[in-house]
Amino acid sequence: MADLDNKDQAEMDPADMEDVEEVEEEETGEDNSKARQLTMQMMQNPQILAALQERLDGLVGSPSGYMESLPKVVKRRVNALKNLQVKCAHIEAKFYEEVHELERKYAALYQPLFDKRSDIVRAAYEPTDEECEWKPDEEEELTEEMKEKAKVEEEKKDEEKEDPKGIPEFWLTVFKNVDLLSEMLQEHDEPILKHLQDIKVKFSDAGQPMSFTLEFHFEPNDFFTNTVLTKTYKMRSEPDESDPFSFDGPEIMGCTGCTIDWVKGKNVTLKTIKKKQKHKGRGTVRTVTKTVPNDSFFNFFSPPEVPESGELDEDSEAVLAADFEIGHFIRERIVPRAVLYFTGEAIEDDDDDYDEEGEEADDEEGEEEADEENDPDYEPKKDANPPEECKQQ
Repeated sequence: MADLDNKDQAEMDPADMEDVEEVEEEETGEDNSKARQLTMQMMQNPQILAALQERLDGLVGSPSGYMESLPKVVKRRVNALKNLQVKCAHIEAKFYEEVHELERKYAALYQPLFDKRSDIVRAAYEPTDEECEWKPDEEEELTEEMKEKAKVEEEKKDEEKEDPKGIPEFWLTVFKNVDLLSEMLQEHDEPILKHLQDIKVKFSDAGQPMSFTLEFHFEPNDFFTNTVLTKTYKMRSEPDESDPFSFDGPEIMGCTGCTIDWVKGKNVTLKTIKKKQKHKGRGTVRTVTKTVPNDSFFNFFSPPEVPESGELDEDSEAVLAADFEIGHFIRERIVPRAVLYFTGEAIEDDDDDYDEEGEEADDEEGEEEADEENDPDYEPKKDANPPEECKQQ
């Protein structure tokens, strides 16, 4: 049979042999294209991606077998290096404790400036012409004619409306300009936050456990009787004895809010709902009024309590993780740079950072496209129609 096949091949015309090779190449190209399409479909399936991610997570930190293969004397020396690493972690913890002391020191230097900011915002102090003089950037510079025109328009506006006091809705505007905070705001929160006059950060005293407190200062209002609402975050800056290598600086261990003394009928963290209930025996219907939790920014002051065991359910863990992020952001960014978030300049800086990442991603996509064009198996016609989920609505 083999001889017959060889004979048939010998009798075939060389041109026919070329046709056979071309057919085989076309079939191979189709197979590669199908494989790519199948791979794309699999990667777009969330269940498959979740299973793959779970598998990869299981591999992280798993021993490769290399350490087990080392001689006993080498393992002994590696243990010595680990002990050195633990000592490094304790020194790093001391470093962060001193950083906290520096924060306390400089907070006292910043505070007079923040107090003056608060005085201007709430109209307790009117800045002088010299203090209001601001040299614009080159991009913001205007011609004399435009300046004069803008001045006339401002004077007209001032004549048309009453002279506002301070900077109205300063902190509410800051909150609305920051995505992390605006997501917490509800429409019924805004009338209350219009009365917010200042946010201060207070650090724990020297020698006390590491912590910081956010103070929200309100003017008298119709919603609650408190003048200050507080949120305290307790921190720890020491390696965990059971896992010292996981230490990566101070971590927030828990937080406590405060009791808000709401005026009757003004508590926006609760809402009243009416439900109809039908009696099983008599068939009569009655209306029951229930009070249930309501979405509100002011839930920020009632975080979940962390039990002594430290164990939380998934929902509470998620709430606390988000809470810690918000508290840290207010302390590190909002309070020190409030005016830039009010004007939107700080937000533009954040956006610029994201744009840079986007440009890198675009470059990578461009490289992939170039690779596809150089790929002899690439068939642009097959990729011309994107999957349904990729089409614009």
